[in-house]
Amino acid sequence: MKPILLPANQPPARFYKGGARIAEFRGGGEPQPNTPEDWVGSTTSVRGHAPIGMTRLDDGRLLADAIASEPREWLGPEHVARYGDDCMLLVKLLDAGQRLPVHAHPDGEFAQTHVSTLHGKAEAWYILTPGTVYLSLTRDLTATELRELVDTQDISTLLSLMHEITVNAGDCVFVPHGVLHAIGEGILLAEVQEPEDLSILLEWEGFDLDGVKDGHLDLGFELALTAVESTARSGADVEALIRRGVQSANVLPDEAGQFFRLDKVDAPQEFPAGFGIVIGLDASVNLTMDSGEHHTLAPGSTTLMPYAAGAFSLAGPALIARPPLP
Repeated sequence: MKPILLPANQPPARFYKGGARIAEFRGGGEPQPNTPEDWVGSTTSVRGHAPIGMTRLDDGRLLADAIASEPREWLGPEHVARYGDDCMLLVKLLDAGQRLPVHAHPDGEFAQTHVSTLHGKAEAWYILTPGTVYLSLTRDLTATELRELVDTQDISTLLSLMHEITVNAGDCVFVPHGVLHAIGEGILLAEVQEPEDLSILLEWEGFDLDGVKDGHLDLGFELALTAVESTARSGADVEALIRRGVQSANVLPDEAGQFFRLDKVDAPQEFPAGFGIVIGLDASVNLTMDSGEHHTLAPGSTTLMPYAAGAFSLAGPALIARPPLP
């Protein structure tokens, strides 16, 4: 197997605006309206709309089907021994053409018990353009208070109860299960997450969605909101979820490693064979295979690395997202 250059894979008609910054990052082209997410090397579908969101290879197969047919070649024997044919990873480019709604994602136990999925959804953002994000609560809320904010759509109050944080290019933010969050308008980021599409929406007014119907994972808000962290985190606790201006190596807080890995590369760095996604940043990236084969990756490119491609090295500004260690 060889590295696979991946084209954009942007699910259509999403409920929020965006897409232009992804097109610019990738080097041009006119985006379709409301295509603010590029699902990169995806074996995950948009919830309830399979196969939308799933990567399709040049031979016509879904990446998920290709992995299922040859898991050891795609993922490696140690990964398969631990996780089976589950790649354990979803990578996105995300362009917030408007502030995203306040929402949260359940943990694995809640998701397995109530939604019958294999994972919850922890995520992390590598910030590509600066802006503001909202993360966690500044004071504890009772279940009644939280439900009232949702039912009345009192979002100004909800936002005032969250930490408002300025982020800059090169910052990385980890969002644990259950933590309320919203990405501010104008931010372009690379997201790495568990491979599920599971969101509990606390806000929907002004967005092209019916939150009363679709905001609670078909569980009803009484149950769904029990998956939301309603206790406060201090400013220091929230700052511990952020790594500022990391220039190389692991960009994530330690607690994220159980879910996924994300490294920033500048100087030449060697990587063992393994499934991963390489994102070129603001200059060309040199990819050299252990076999001696060489590839020059363009800025804004996305490249899938199968295990069977072998060990490799990267040089130049890039991110590489990988599953957790087996």
